[in-house]
Amino acid sequence: MSSSALLGGGPMRFTELKKVVEGVTAKALTETLRTLEHDGIVDRVETPSVTPPKAEYSLTPLGRSLFEVLTPVREWAEQHAGDLAAARQRYRPAPAAEAR
Repeated sequence: MSSSALLGGGPMRFTELKKVVEGVTAKALTETLRTLEHDGIVDRVETPSVTPPKAEYSLTPLGRSLFEVLTPVREWAEQHAGDLAAARQRYRPAPAAEAR
């Protein structure tokens, strides 16, 4: 699930996002959030009075409009993941017979 999809539920801190997005590195998540921020999809609000600084990420109005459009696509993909995997399996080449 993408970070913007997670943010559809409201603001989240970096550490919360990293826990939920399985297998993502801190570097990859940072780069993705920066790109989404630069594109106007995600907003980053930093609270400098806390050490280390606390940053929360949330969807901008533009990001919320994208979230609304992409949610049905994500739901379709989740609903049909098994069908897609089965279709791929049918077209996977059979292992070559062992040479004797």
